[in-house]
Amino acid sequence: MTDETVFDAGALGCGELVVLLRIRLRKMPGQVLRVVATDPGAPEDIPAWCRMTRCDLLRHDPATHSFWIRSRDDWS
Repeated sequence: MTDETVFDAGALGCGELVVLLRIRLRKMPGQVLRVVATDPGAPEDIPAWCRMTRCDLLRHDPATHSFWIRSRDDWS
């Protein structure tokens, strides 16, 4: 087991991806999730979703299609 929590979203489109992302991040307030998303829209969609949900996009690595997101602490 690794210290890093990873969600391999593969080629999921924005709609399904953000629903599953929200479910996962709500279960881990304050923690960091590495999301691997190969959908061509992900580099625009994920940062926009993070801004709208007040989660922190810590890093994006285009070479590995990875996004590190810190879940907010105050999900309601």
